[in-house]
Amino acid sequence: MDNSSGVGVLDKAATVLGALEAGPLTLAGLVQSTGLARPTAHRLATALEHHRLVGRDLQGRFVLGPRLAELAAAAGEDRLLAASGPILTALRDGTGESCQLYRRQGDQRICVAAAERLSGLRDTVPIGAVLSMHAGSAAQVLLAWEEPERMHRGLMGAKFSATTLSGVRRRGWSQSVSEREAGVASVSAPVRGPAGRVVAAVSVSGPVERLGRAPGRLHAPAVVAAANRLTEALRRNGGA
Repeated sequence: MDNSSGVGVLDKAATVLGALEAGPLTLAGLVQSTGLARPTAHRLATALEHHRLVGRDLQGRFVLGPRLAELAAAAGEDRLLAASGPILTALRDGTGESCQLYRRQGDQRICVAAAERLSGLRDTVPIGAVLSMHAGSAAQVLLAWEEPERMHRGLMGAKFSATTLSGVRRRGWSQSVSEREAGVASVSAPVRGPAGRVVAAVSVSGPVERLGRAPGRLHAPAVVAAANRLTEALRRNGGA
């Protein structure tokens, strides 16, 4: 069967990515695996590296790049949103607070799903709202497990520190008090795709007068449980 698309450079790039699917390769290994000439293999691999479709490991070998995981996450977005509705509703009903689901988009985060507290004083974040990655417990979660270089860039101008993110990774959840907005507290936990990468953050948010100065004590177990249910739903469905 002819696997050629008729676009030679695209076919060769696909061959390089296909070879790396089996694991890291040196340039010599890439040449041997693909059958491409050494200059061609090197030119394609470095071009793909520029677009983050290919990366390098600590030994300098070529590996599949982080952009592929980001594209896979975007492809799984509908499955994530479909699973999030009942889980956010249950979290809202269990905590009595507004709940959100955030995804990172470049240097911002987007609220892609929400279940609002039904009455009384509440923190309302509309679906589609664009918020900063520099403040808030969801921003901490979305940044805490990033690659070191992206994490370092994300911390520039942030209201939290690398030490804060280390604590988030250790606990498996984050909290913030008046960090994104005065008088608002929140707790967030990571949602992971089948490959283990953090693809979203589940949050509970509300006024400090109800959540207190340590909102994680109240709501971390429920938020983590909701995030784990979403993670399991994605694993079952192969999403994100």
